[in-house]
Amino acid sequence: MTRYIAGRLGWALVVIFAMTIITFGVTFLSPVDPARLYAGIRASHHEYELARRTLGLDQPVIVQYLRYLGRLLHGNFGNSFSTGTSVRSLVLGRLPATIELAAAGLLVEVVIGLPLGFLAATRWHGLADRVVLTGSLLGVVVPQFVLGFVLLYLFAYKIPLFPLGASASLPALVLPALALGLPGAAWYARMVRSSVLNVLGEDFVRSSRAKGLSEWRVMSRHVFRNSIGPAITMIGLDFGIFLGGVLVVEQVFGWPGIGQQAWNAITANDIPVVLGTVIVATTAVVLFNLIADLANAFLDPRIRYA
Repeated sequence: MTRYIAGRLGWALVVIFAMTIITFGVTFLSPVDPARLYAGIRASHHEYELARRTLGLDQPVIVQYLRYLGRLLHGNFGNSFSTGTSVRSLVLGRLPATIELAAAGLLVEVVIGLPLGFLAATRWHGLADRVVLTGSLLGVVVPQFVLGFVLLYLFAYKIPLFPLGASASLPALVLPALALGLPGAAWYARMVRSSVLNVLGEDFVRSSRAKGLSEWRVMSRHVFRNSIGPAITMIGLDFGIFLGGVLVVEQVFGWPGIGQQAWNAITANDIPVVLGTVIVATTAVVLFNLIADLANAFLDPRIRYA
């Protein structure tokens, strides 16, 4: 297990390092001139050259990258071109709202998707199976922004159960969490159904039933543990992606997360804010993917020796 953890951690660091190269490349190859944005449109040539020296753009590319990497290692993402504020403080200021929405959306996915997937698999070709498959198909094909507008119209405008605007309250979190989590719950239901059906056909399940074990013990001790792996992997990926900012949902509901902040930065050509958000998002995805891999290895020892 120690060797497996070390290997996965090593690959995680490689991915994060590769992302620093990509983000630096985006800055270097972007048609937007950071020095011009930093100095201002009306800046003189002297002010423009001063901005280039301040940003280190007059140095060779390798020197620029090493300085960029050094700043990242010290948690320095630079300053916003628009406001002059530290990018780290901007991202950290919005991150709690994104974490709150990500956790709520993931809870919706797991609480709805996993039980429906198990129900459909245990009622294979039955009415419950058909209903779950049909409902999950609708959940997969409906775009998030459409679902968000429908939820707002029905439950915030026609039937005002929840507030229309974003606020720091539990009722304001319900509709964004549903818009974020319901499409994922549909994926989870279909994935878990397929995984459980595959496990139910394994020899060790038939042997357990032949030994006289109760159906509950067979399902909870053998089927669940051996079929939950793909879902755990997706949970880790989803939570990492959600932490990177869910742009569509945050825009529809006006949720003050880093996804909305990144969109505002893109429209304003505020490169440091965009890159800071990308670094945070990448780190979150890699970290929670690593946690999911380790959880799978703990549940299924065969993975450690694969």
